[in-house]
Amino acid sequence: MATLQSAAVGRAGPPPPRRSRRSWAGWGFVAPFALVFALVFLAPIAYSIYLSLFQDRLIGGTTFVGLDNYQRALDDPEFWEGLGRVTLFLAVQVPIMLGIALLVALALDSGRLYGKSFFRISIFLPYAVPAVVATLMWGFLYGTRFGLVGDVNDAFGAELPDPLSPDLVLASIGNIVTWEFVGYNMLIFYAALRVIPHSLYEAAEIDGASQLRVITAIKLPAIRGALVIATIFSIIGSFQLFNEPSILQDLAPNAITTSYTPNLYTYSLSFNGQQQNYSATVAIIMGLITMVIAYVVQLRGMRKGA
Repeated sequence: MATLQSAAVGRAGPPPPRRSRRSWAGWGFVAPFALVFALVFLAPIAYSIYLSLFQDRLIGGTTFVGLDNYQRALDDPEFWEGLGRVTLFLAVQVPIMLGIALLVALALDSGRLYGKSFFRISIFLPYAVPAVVATLMWGFLYGTRFGLVGDVNDAFGAELPDPLSPDLVLASIGNIVTWEFVGYNMLIFYAALRVIPHSLYEAAEIDGASQLRVITAIKLPAIRGALVIATIFSIIGSFQLFNEPSILQDLAPNAITTSYTPNLYTYSLSFNGQQQNYSATVAIIMGLITMVIAYVVQLRGMRKGA
């Protein structure tokens, strides 16, 4: 019996040797992304934090000041004015833009819209227009001396309000951003609607549910994740508002100041005022504010989804 067991062990062979060192194959696949991520994301943030801790002074040169730049930003009325302006922009423009995008997506998904493909590409097409081109186009349409508003005034003897006046320029910028990004958000919502199982619609039809009931009970809960994602993207975009006011500034210099938005303020501080340290401080504060608000929106969306 012992002889048979020894022979069986001999045929099975010795146990495989344990690997003495860790396999680095996985890290090899991750390394290119990690390197690019560190260079284009982490390194600029670290350098900005480093800059925010110093000041350039006429006497003494670059001096370490700790958190003095942050205290200065918190006491800066121009920063708070720009932040309040983009917050108002966010509170008004984003719900309107997402509401229009959702209505269009629901109309396209209903299957009752004639020429659905044409409408889908037509609504998405403005997103393909570069922001600079779109802003210049709308800027000339807004012009009272050379644009569409001016032509209407001359043709009909009317006196339409100036869209680039200090009271209306923020609404005009909101119109441009809405025109640009309705199609983008519509595509997110429409893609989410297309993956809803048809069995849910069949069950609703058997129960005699109306179209409104199908939308509120099936479609909207099913695309909650897409709604949260689009809201977060829109929040980030609102706080990063820069292209539109920067380009319209030449057309409306009295309405759009150098601190009209926080991003425009940081640009002016860095490239016009040569205050790179303070500009980095404002950028970091805005990044933190954006991150906190986006996280709160995501957290609330996830809780409601649960």
